[in-house]
Amino acid sequence: MSDRRMRQGTDDPADRRTVERLVAAWLAETERHDPEAAGEGRDGWERGALSERAAQDLATWVTARVTDTGFTEDEGPYVAGPVRITPADKDTVHAWLRARGHAV
Repeated sequence: MSDRRMRQGTDDPADRRTVERLVAAWLAETERHDPEAAGEGRDGWERGALSERAAQDLATWVTARVTDTGFTEDEGPYVAGPVRITPADKDTVHAWLRARGHAV
């Protein structure tokens, strides 16, 4: 991981790891469906500043991909996905984006 990417995380190492993990998953999925958007997102991530479009895409993606709802199979839905994303993970990514001036 580059120093630049580390600087764009939060002060909390656990939050930083969450953002890094989910950005990597978002970029991988986006690459399969929209290589141009993935390139824009990756360039912004590596520069330490996502474009507003990329930030909104990430915020929407992480919200839609929450896989750990906190319910058991008998209580509610489980959303299968390549990475585990909790509501707290979503909140962490949204807070990270807001701290960088994005309206989320």
